[in-house]
Amino acid sequence: MPKMKTKKSAAKRYSFTGTGKVKYKKQNLRHILTKKSTKRKRNLRHPGILSGDNVSVIKKRLLPYG
Repeated sequence: MPKMKTKKSAAKRYSFTGTGKVKYKKQNLRHILTKKSTKRKRNLRHPGILSGDNVSVIKKRLLPYG
């Protein structure tokens, strides 16, 4: 059976932590930053951790060797 291909768009958006959790960059920090509070922008800097059923989809279908 041939190797599965990694979805490159997903590989650019998600990465794995050492314990196997899925990490991603939060949205809403690209433009129109003047109306957003400093606290909100500061919290958006930190990576988000994916939870729920989405984790299994990312691991099995999009990043099979991650």
